[in-house]
Amino acid sequence: MNSQKPAVLILCTGNSCRSQLAEALLRHAAGDAMEVHSAGSNPAGYVHPKAIAVLKEIGIDISHHTSKHMNEFLNRDVTTVITVCGNADQACPMFPGQVNRHHWGFDDPAHATGSEEEILNCFRRVRDQIKLVFEAYAAGYREGSSNK
Repeated sequence: MNSQKPAVLILCTGNSCRSQLAEALLRHAAGDAMEVHSAGSNPAGYVHPKAIAVLKEIGIDISHHTSKHMNEFLNRDVTTVITVCGNADQACPMFPGQVNRHHWGFDDPAHATGSEEEILNCFRRVRDQIKLVFEAYAAGYREGSSNK
């Protein structure tokens, strides 16, 4: 059995919201079964404070995360690339060793409008949608790995 963990790269345009949420949630769900990273095709240069806040609400701390460019991963073996916004899906190059590619689009909570509470609720809704999808992905991966 291959002891090297598969590397998963989650891409979005800015790498400030959705891909950061997905990275943290998949890392939390997968444990040490896979190596999880996120990056952007046009990084914002920061992680959105509300993304940090809504993950903190469920016990996950990403305050130390940074916004990275996807080119940082071009010379690394990436088993699976998952895009979480349409722009990144179109801008995504092939990565060395890439076997799988998925596109699971989510609304961008950074564009939410309304009161502070309405905006936070949008971040929570997107966090919860991402959590469902990536927890299912991690569970399916673990199930597939145990059947080999």
